[in-house]
Amino acid sequence: MAVWKLHGNGRAVAPGDVVRPDERLSWPATIAIGVQHVVAMFGATFLVPVLTGFPVSTTLLFSGVGTLLFLLITRNRLPSYLGSSFAFIAPVTAATATAGMGSALAGIVAVGILLTLVGVVVQLAGLGWIDRLMPPVVSGAIVALIGLNLAPAAWKNVALQPVIATITLVAIVLFSVLFRGFLGRISIFLGVAIGYAAAAVLGGLDLSAVADAAWIGLPEFHLADVSSPGTWAAIAMFLPVVLVLIAENVGHVRGVATMTDASVNRSTGRALIADGVSTALAGTFGGSGTTTYGENIGVMAATRVYSTAAYWVAGVTAILLALSPKVGAIFNSIPAGVLGGATTALYGLIGVIGIKIWVDNRVDFSRPVNQYTAAVSLVIAIAGFTMTWGGFQLGAIVLGAAAALLVYHLGNAIARWRRTGADDGGPLPVIGPLGGGTEEQRSE
Repeated sequence: MAVWKLHGNGRAVAPGDVVRPDERLSWPATIAIGVQHVVAMFGATFLVPVLTGFPVSTTLLFSGVGTLLFLLITRNRLPSYLGSSFAFIAPVTAATATAGMGSALAGIVAVGILLTLVGVVVQLAGLGWIDRLMPPVVSGAIVALIGLNLAPAAWKNVALQPVIATITLVAIVLFSVLFRGFLGRISIFLGVAIGYAAAAVLGGLDLSAVADAAWIGLPEFHLADVSSPGTWAAIAMFLPVVLVLIAENVGHVRGVATMTDASVNRSTGRALIADGVSTALAGTFGGSGTTTYGENIGVMAATRVYSTAAYWVAGVTAILLALSPKVGAIFNSIPAGVLGGATTALYGLIGVIGIKIWVDNRVDFSRPVNQYTAAVSLVIAIAGFTMTWGGFQLGAIVLGAAAALLVYHLGNAIARWRRTGADDGGPLPVIGPLGGGTEEQRSE
């Protein structure tokens, strides 16, 4: 495990220089940056349990614990905060409605176990098979459809308090375009704060539960349930989320490698294993599934501090906050209008991230196979297609992801057989360039 050495004088970072993962600034500066990471992740992390009905404090606890596990499993070489993944919102909402919270938690555990197994395979065999299974047109479609499938849920909250929702949405957009750097990256957090204040002024806020909550106490735990009759059908809804988590983790590792050292790519398999273990642990006891956080990548880019020491501080800080039921009660009191405004932006952004994967990888949409891979999967997700056999139901996310994979791979196989337009010359990386190193090095 890497040991931190002091960077320079411990107080400043020279122009063009970065604080590497195995370095740190002075402890006061490191603690300040660690707390800043908590602020950066907070705006998105607390929204997931609020939207799914999970306990906020429990999710916060396991995001902190998951971050510390991530650092241990990646041997303290890969800086990352594990916050709540928005990819889980749609399947959790659907599974909770049809089979209960215990079954939804079982789905999260299943995703964690499968992601861990994928990480083991990547560690042994490298990333090439992922790129072949999930080229950019497919991965972009799956990421986009998960966000767009949630659009009706955003509208339900907006319709309840349209004025407060509009204020929140406008605030988020304004903060994101008015400010650069750290303030711009926490625009969702700031927008929610503005919406919350507006609800207090307009009379749409109920703080009775906050007043009754204790300052110190354990979070509320719930156990995953595999015995419920609807659990296995619910688990099927979650499987496409694995593909999203793979893309997010691979993108995170490549991003850090680009900004620090290409050898960081060797930790890709361990990163997937760590996120899988964290997700399974969180799901077992009532927390939301986790993923590496882009918000914290932004903080590292702004500060040029990639020290894992800051993430140890962030993880411990999150755990301490989770031990205050009053903090959880405050976030549970967020009005529907505030959630509606925030999720209008957030769900749309998930869709845009999928489109960005297409743009970054120059997906050729003049090819019919690529056109239909995207078109069919997105319409299935937006319309909310379902298929039911007795008590077993497949939701829109499962069907959309399956359609993307089948249309692409089967379509290309037929095109090669009929010689009507061979595939596009082989898969490109799922997200961006690898950043250097041999395949053998990357799978170490």
